[in-house]
Amino acid sequence: MKTYKNIIVLMLFSFLAFACEVEDGENLNGPTTDAVSEDLSRGELQEAIGGALSDMRVRLGTQVDAMSVAGREYWRFQSSDPRWTADLLTGTLDNNTFYTTNPYAARYAAIKDINILLEGLANTTADFSDQEIAAIRGFANTIKAHELLMVLNHQFQNGIRIDVNDPDNLGPFVNYDDSLTAIFQMLTEAVSDLSNGGDVFPFSIPSGFAIASTPASFIEFNNALAARVEIYRGNLSSASTLLQNSFMNMNGDLDNGVYFTFSLSGADLANPLFFALNSTGANARIAHPTFVDDARPNDTRVNKAVLRNESITQSDLTGTHDVFVYGSQEASAAIIRNEELLLLFAEANHISNPTAAIEALDVIRINAGLGAYSGGNSPAELVDEIIYNRRYSLFAEGGHRWIDVRRFGILNTLPIDRAGDAIFDQFPIPLTENQ
Repeated sequence: MKTYKNIIVLMLFSFLAFACEVEDGENLNGPTTDAVSEDLSRGELQEAIGGALSDMRVRLGTQVDAMSVAGREYWRFQSSDPRWTADLLTGTLDNNTFYTTNPYAARYAAIKDINILLEGLANTTADFSDQEIAAIRGFANTIKAHELLMVLNHQFQNGIRIDVNDPDNLGPFVNYDDSLTAIFQMLTEAVSDLSNGGDVFPFSIPSGFAIASTPASFIEFNNALAARVEIYRGNLSSASTLLQNSFMNMNGDLDNGVYFTFSLSGADLANPLFFALNSTGANARIAHPTFVDDARPNDTRVNKAVLRNESITQSDLTGTHDVFVYGSQEASAAIIRNEELLLLFAEANHISNPTAAIEALDVIRINAGLGAYSGGNSPAELVDEIIYNRRYSLFAEGGHRWIDVRRFGILNTLPIDRAGDAIFDQFPIPLTENQ
């Protein structure tokens, strides 16, 4: 049976029990999937949206950990499961184990939620206005595009299935470049819907989406995601335009953005990326030594790695600093934030308008304690500066380091920690996927 067919189990669970900070975190009894797909009602809409947003967070920790370990941002110590320091550092990957199958299934579970919602919206007999239908569809397809991009970042040149509307008749695997194109087109079509979506959404969303809580402001979030895709595609001019129509703000808070939210109440999820300082080898995230060693003098971003009371060793790997990006189990985790947008803007302009690129970099450098940029303005020099700042600004947030060295063709610069270790560029397609 295909992995995707099994995803419905996860999706059903999320419908039956979720608390995505909608209705004050109340745990609601959700509708059946058939009821939603056959005729979406107003009451079912809120719960279907909540289920999809909740599923976006499932196995987030596994995916971020796996990609961050691959990119040598940190080591994941777990004494009960040596695969974190074996498979993921030697590059001998299993296509039927947790770091491959769990993120893949979780992302497609959220996509399944959205597909059922969209099917129900197409079949609805409720009194939704045309504006409301457009707003719902634009919101849903933006979320769907984000989840597809998450799968693609994990799978890379393996490609992904874009057409998964019918679990009994899945579409083919689409190669990396064509997948990016399809995701970008989905985001573009979503903007068209959002533009016709009126002034308000006909549903509530979590506080992590506060800056994108209306169709108009959600377009800015959509444009930010689309700019990320365009950077990956190498379409720099398009990315620059999208960023200027996003929530990017040269004078704004670098942490302003759209976030996953977590809590310890009811059936909600705790932030899976938090571990307390000085955790034991049972569960710890240990900053790769090079993150500390390679930091420039006065770069305050190195403080995302905190010196332990004593060093820790596991599987012949010894570290001295804990990863500490999230301060508690209830801390929010960024989907995308202003600091990344400024870095994307610098990259988008590093060839055509180096002055604009340096202006964006200076906002980040000065905030990090480095002062204004004084290096050269050639494309190669600016790329080096961009890569450095992306490494420290986006540390431990979403596997960005691995994605970046892969797309810039410098995977060979990642450190090899032990004899027999190796670098890899993608996770395998799950064994249960029939191709």
